Amino acid sequence: MIADGSSNGAVPADAVVTPPAHAAPPARALPGGGETRRHTLIAIVLDKPGVLNRVSSLMRARNFNIDSLAVSRTDQPDTSRMTITLHGDDVAVEQAAKQLYRLIDVLKVQDVTADAVVAQELALVKIRATDSNRAEILKLVELSKGRIVDLAGEAVIVEVTGPEAEIDGFVALVRGYGIKEIVRTGSVVMSRGSSSIEEAVKR
Repeated sequence: MIADGSSNGAVPADAVVTPPAHAAPPARALPGGGETRRHTLIAIVLDKPGVLNRVSSLMRARNFNIDSLAVSRTDQPDTSRMTITLHGDDVAVEQAAKQLYRLIDVLKVQDVTADAVVAQELALVKIRATDSNRAEILKLVELSKGRIVDLAGEAVIVEVTGPEAEIDGFVALVRGYGIKEIVRTGSVVMSRGSSSIEEAVKR
């Protein structure tokens, strides 16, 4: 309290009262502030309309940058398998996986980022071809263990499969000839060894 020097000790209306100093509470550690890296999630879901939309909406709501999302049927007629590759920090991805598991029709979610896995991708690449360079392109396809699936007068369509890095390498090799069109499935992943996420769902 600041006095005005008057005999009755009254405080003027415009006087400033400074509250006592105190320590601010420590900042809370929020998820999503760690180092960002690439993660791979596998989800087994019921094969029903709207499931894919709910999964992608959850990821979009959490601002994840999805690199690829591959969906395929399993050997069970009523279930599908999703392989999701995305970027995020470990805490945020762990929370997203837990929320994903809580969605209706999601049976199992597994983060295989740190696991030993086999990861493969398929790409179709339509390359501009002429009489002068067609032989060179076919040689590159052979060296890359690719397969010609269509051969036309001014273009060839090549199918290549392998890890993502090998697909990237092939695309870089043929880019100089002119890529007319390209489509990639995104990675599909399976854990090495005898363990099986699909068998875990069956049990």
